[in-house]
Amino acid sequence: MLRDITLGQYYQTESVIHKLDPRVKLVATIVFIISLFLVNNFIGYIIAAAFLACMVKLSKVPFRFMVKGMKSIVFLLMIAVVFNLFLTPGEPLFSVWKLTVTKEGLRLAVMMAIRLVFLIIGSSLMTLTTTPNNLTDGMEKILSPLKKLHVPVHEISMMMSIALRFIPILLEETDKIMKAQIARGADFESGNLIKKAKSLVPLLVPLFISAFRRANDLAMAMEARCYRGGEHRTKMKPLVYQKRDRAAYVILFIYVAICIYFGRIFTI
Repeated sequence: MLRDITLGQYYQTESVIHKLDPRVKLVATIVFIISLFLVNNFIGYIIAAAFLACMVKLSKVPFRFMVKGMKSIVFLLMIAVVFNLFLTPGEPLFSVWKLTVTKEGLRLAVMMAIRLVFLIIGSSLMTLTTTPNNLTDGMEKILSPLKKLHVPVHEISMMMSIALRFIPILLEETDKIMKAQIARGADFESGNLIKKAKSLVPLLVPLFISAFRRANDLAMAMEARCYRGGEHRTKMKPLVYQKRDRAAYVILFIYVAICIYFGRIFTI
């Protein structure tokens, strides 16, 4: 299950989305996520689904590879759906024991589930089509106005990029440790909640040690290469907007306009 998490991974292939400037993909991801919370009906979500499907098709990343990442949020998805389903007041539909499912709760639960699914796929699309180095450069460029306020933009961008890059590495390490512990007779499934929590100790201790060791190795490697962040640092490949990037911004603007217009006009 841990291997199914796709957030933070990079999928190497040749596509229009891969060639886009990382700033475009960062802005597009943020705008897409915001658009999911601006619409309040299913017409808006249909438009968002069509836009996301087009982006996935253009990225040439297999859809089943993205869907694998959804397995990791099933529990979170179920919690969000159940809470909205049973705790939203409104017109009653039916009752389950002492809990009442309302029309408004059912609508809100479905919309929340759609939002979470689209949010994860949209975020994964950005990381799957952008290398960590490009992601760092894109973040630094977007946040560059904050340098006037003495905000360490480069360091923040680097930390965020390293954190995203370490997600699949640590998940793979967790999977290896878990399999090794199971081979030695460890049981992570049976027992009550307290017993399951205690069974995670043999997993967490070597995982933390491995994480600190990797962090130390990375720091030593950066120091050995005389890495210095901040001002006066040059780029091997400076980010320059191309025609396709400007076209992508126009398409993004059109999507937002259509999504908000139809998402607000219709009340389905």
